[in-house]
Amino acid sequence: MYDYGEGVPQDYAEAVSWYRKAAEQGYAHAQNNLGVMYETVRVSLKTYAEAVSWYRKAAEQGNADAQTNLGSCTKKVRVFLKTTRKQ
Repeated sequence: MYDYGEGVPQDYAEAVSWYRKAAEQGYAHAQNNLGVMYETVRVSLKTYAEAVSWYRKAAEQGNADAQTNLGSCTKKVRVFLKTTRKQ
């Protein structure tokens, strides 16, 4: 809702807050969405690591989107590390 601004003003911090509440209770869909937020909103090695952590939790519960996102994000981390080491 808050991540897309559906019925409320778009607010990424609020979206992360709500996703985290549900994710910490083990809800795989929220874990995946929280991973998406960390992967896409502010890109850094720290946020990628946080995204991978949440994707892994959801993937271990059988969430297919999280399994795909985990693989994709892991690849992005490798590319990110290569490009930052060259600079």
